[in-house]
Amino acid sequence: MIKKSLNQNAKYAQELLKAVEPDFIFSDKPINRLKEVQNNVGSKSQNKNELLLVLKDQINSIQNCNLKKISKNIIMGDGDINSPIMLIGEAPGKIEDETNSTFQGEIGSLLSKMLFAINIKREKVYTTYSVNFRTPEDRKPTAQEIKRYSVFLKEHISIIDPKIIILMGSTAMESITGLNKISNERGKWKEIILKNKTLPLMITFSPSYLIRFPENKKLSWEDLKKIKQKIQDLNIKI
Repeated sequence: MIKKSLNQNAKYAQELLKAVEPDFIFSDKPINRLKEVQNNVGSKSQNKNELLLVLKDQINSIQNCNLKKISKNIIMGDGDINSPIMLIGEAPGKIEDETNSTFQGEIGSLLSKMLFAINIKREKVYTTYSVNFRTPEDRKPTAQEIKRYSVFLKEHISIIDPKIIILMGSTAMESITGLNKISNERGKWKEIILKNKTLPLMITFSPSYLIRFPENKKLSWEDLKKIKQKIQDLNIKI
């Protein structure tokens, strides 16, 4: 008489399944990975929104800020908070302060055209400012104001966690890099390290500057082409 050999591996596998999940049911239905991704994105967005609300409260708690006293609204940001591209302007103007939104009017129209020229819809990027309140007569923020708000801006960047940062105007440039002569720095890729993460950034002219000095639009177009190329190089989907 020949004794049958037992398949010990199969036996152990059965015992393991019973121990871990007695009512384990196998199914031929495919796993919905898309649903898992959507849930992760939703959770990520909720977390960012919560962090942005905390940041907003911190900015609102600034003491002895004349900008806050004369402004109607604190302008945080617009667009897709999960966008791989974060665009930072200088400071909100009268229209932005009244509408509680970023880049409005003629400035907003030009920005939309600039982004569209490199196949990007404006709503697909996240836009904000270096200074979150309107300045008197829409003047350029002072060095002291830029320095005061730069701490909050860097935290803002960390929350959004973009792949590329676009700094539009000398205020945005100074706030993040400390540099103050945009004609020497625009059009060059630079890097900033925030919370041990290295982020590429491009400095270019602001739409408001280009409206005042349209002859520089050709330089801005060169910057935009470099941004488009970087998006392709990093294989960013937007």
